[in-house]
Amino acid sequence: MSARSAQRTPAADRSHDSAGAAAVSINHHRQGAGPPLVLIHGIGLRWQIFAPVIGPLAADFEVIACDSPGFGQSPPLADGVSPTVPAYADAFERFFAAAGLARPHVAGNSMGGAIALELARRGAVATASAISPAGFWTAAERRFCQASLAPLAQTPRAARPALEALIRTRAGRRALLWQTFGRPAQLPAQEAVATLRDAWAAPAFAGALAAFDDYTFAAPEQLARAAVTILWGTQDRLLPFRLQAPRARALLPHARHVTIGAGHVPFYDDPPVVVEAIRAGTRSEVAPAA
Repeated sequence: MSARSAQRTPAADRSHDSAGAAAVSINHHRQGAGPPLVLIHGIGLRWQIFAPVIGPLAADFEVIACDSPGFGQSPPLADGVSPTVPAYADAFERFFAAAGLARPHVAGNSMGGAIALELARRGAVATASAISPAGFWTAAERRFCQASLAPLAQTPRAARPALEALIRTRAGRRALLWQTFGRPAQLPAQEAVATLRDAWAAPAFAGALAAFDDYTFAAPEQLARAAVTILWGTQDRLLPFRLQAPRARALLPHARHVTIGAGHVPFYDDPPVVVEAIRAGTRSEVAPAA
């Protein structure tokens, strides 16, 4: 790895809240030793969605898998701050500063992929791997994404036990998760249930989903010198591969583009391929501008 990647003291495996200012309190799990690699999940999820790839990545990196503010065990953004992609990028920049992470590598999925690209735009990261990133949509495609996820954000309490029972079955996972997972049955039943419960409990879910109205990826020339990898699964049915991956390729011709046979959230679909794509992305580091 490049010497420009920030190094930290090797850390034992652990999960905890960051100890910086309240505005940057981000629950996270650390594992491994080496250059820091921050993982940022998509809307409605939590750091555990990265479980299949954390161990392999921890052989080369100090992996820092985060709960974004208002999801998992992280408190929401400060009162009065809308949960937009730029606001999340602000929060992660402050988290990096509080945690002593100088230009870490970052990999993000969906909304987390959009956050990763915004961090790369700012020069805040050494490399950015954006996995099916949000923002390469038309207005109609954005509304489709929001309409697809809104029922999860708005599930009535009375309906939740039945959904939990359904998602414990392989057939139920296929029926409920077909848009986001290429191979839904490979997601363990307990993880599927925990994912539902955390999504329902996430105070930022509805607001972050509505805030997609304010975000479309723009000004690609600002990332011309950034070390960016775009990874997209052919089975992505939430941010459809056939529509949005070509748009990303056209807007970011200098980025490294990788296509895999997986869904929108690919970590349980094909962990080795995702791990290798992230590893390869970190090898494309570009020096920060003077």
